[in-house]
Amino acid sequence: MSVPPLASSGVFTVADSILIDAPREKVWQVLLDFGSYKEWNAFVRNQTLITEAGAALADQRPAPNTLMKIAPVHLPPTMGEPQLFGSHVAMVRITTVDHENYRAAWVTAGGVLPKWALFAERWQMLTVEGGKTKYESIEVFSGFLAYVVRLFVGKNLVLGVKAMAEGLKTHSERA
Repeated sequence: MSVPPLASSGVFTVADSILIDAPREKVWQVLLDFGSYKEWNAFVRNQTLITEAGAALADQRPAPNTLMKIAPVHLPPTMGEPQLFGSHVAMVRITTVDHENYRAAWVTAGGVLPKWALFAERWQMLTVEGGKTKYESIEVFSGFLAYVVRLFVGKNLVLGVKAMAEGLKTHSERA
């Protein structure tokens, strides 16, 4: 079984957690419904599973080794229009979708930059704690360009991950 990276294994880490008063199965369904992100996620407004050529896949159910376009990413997070230079795109490859243990993960897809220049690995996990669902997210950035990412958008990434956790909580509890 794969495990999340240690925070100490990278240049910097963005993480957050929140308790959600909804069944884990319901929160998992919301988390994996990428098309609904625009309704509740101020950070990641949409995620689309795509082919290597960039076309949207007909089947949008996440699976390992699937390429995913995360766009737009609002930094800082907002449900409205982003500020100038506040909308970003990320290309990632899904590495884990564990329906039994309620864990999903992906890594930067590469392409333009080699892993030694910039690499990120993000994990999202759901556990049960005190009768509620605990959502945890950790993203570890490594490579020399991670210092640049931290300098220019590190604080907004922290705000974004927190906003996503809060949005997931609100949407899951009322849905």
